Amino acid sequence: MTRPLDGITVISLEHAVAAPFATRQLADLGARVIKVERPGSGDFARGYDQRVRGQSSHFTWINRSKESLALDVKQPAAKAALLQLLQTADVLVQNLAPGAAARMGLSYEALKAHNPKLIVCDISGYGADGPYRDKKAYDLLIQSEAGFLSVTGTPETPSKSGISVADIAAGMYAYTNILSALLLRGKTGEGSHIDVSMLEAMGEWMGYPLYYAFDGAPPPPRTGASHASIYPYGPFAAGDDGTVMLGLQNEREWKAFCDGVLQQPEVAVDPRFCSNAERNQHRAELQALILQTFASLSVAQVVERLEAAGIANARVNDMADLWAHPQLQARQRWRSVGTPAGEVPALLPPGVSSAFDYRMDAVPAVGQHNSAILAELGWSAQQIDALQAPQAI
Repeated sequence: MTRPLDGITVISLEHAVAAPFATRQLADLGARVIKVERPGSGDFARGYDQRVRGQSSHFTWINRSKESLALDVKQPAAKAALLQLLQTADVLVQNLAPGAAARMGLSYEALKAHNPKLIVCDISGYGADGPYRDKKAYDLLIQSEAGFLSVTGTPETPSKSGISVADIAAGMYAYTNILSALLLRGKTGEGSHIDVSMLEAMGEWMGYPLYYAFDGAPPPPRTGASHASIYPYGPFAAGDDGTVMLGLQNEREWKAFCDGVLQQPEVAVDPRFCSNAERNQHRAELQALILQTFASLSVAQVVERLEAAGIANARVNDMADLWAHPQLQARQRWRSVGTPAGEVPALLPPGVSSAFDYRMDAVPAVGQHNSAILAELGWSAQQIDALQAPQAI
């Protein structure tokens, strides 16, 4: 089958999460992604941990279906190879330190003279200008700077996200901006420059709490795993040491919850609980009442009552539960991909298309494709060997 990005070549000077996540999604759609890494060590995310048969969990997740080209771009011959690749590439993605790509002559302005169709996507913490331009930015720092920590956690303790949410947000916007730029190029015939900021990506995702605190109003309180403004909406313990997440959205559901789940119809008209505002004000009393009912039930029994009453619910799963999730298995969402340490399972990208299958190729070793890529550029075996001595590749 023809994939949407078949024939598109992406060169990426990438590390960590944001840029690799963006380019892996381009590879999922058929793009050829050439990942330029440091000779020897490669992307430093390769060393984050050794949880996947000695390989990094982050790296395994976001680097399948790519080719690895190890280049020390500070050496003239290696940089010449990179520039040669960029003469015919469609996209350059980079999330190097602020200003590093420009100092190497890899700015959009410098490159478009040689390849007017090239799309250049720069990913940084704070963007290409402004007073924070040169400030170092890591995921947790951006979570903090964007106010995410102020609305996440318990009343006593702010908490970070358990995943790299700022990196993922930036990677998603880089991905969608690149797709938009490719569509635009199809109309104009010209490339463009994309400047993606982690802070601005998280700022977009913080739209609800921003407006909740509009014009000096109090921000949403930190309420742990419960909803900040709707109750009951959050985790509740059952009698078998399990936990059920449930959520009510309206008064009709509240009555159904009292009738069918609590089996105490009188609670629905209790003045303390007769509206969402009242339930919010009397959370402690209502929580105690719900937990008292659930204490005699297993998670399965609570879920059975919730389903019968039409109340939205979920189990509070851990990673083992997600690996074995029956819905993912029923929809055949798992595939197998190669890695330098052998085959591992991998989830298909979200979205089922009737027109094509996603690309699910191997995770590369550092520099695995050096010879093949340089040979495509017309380099002889002797020229390639000459790059080995000074460790330019």
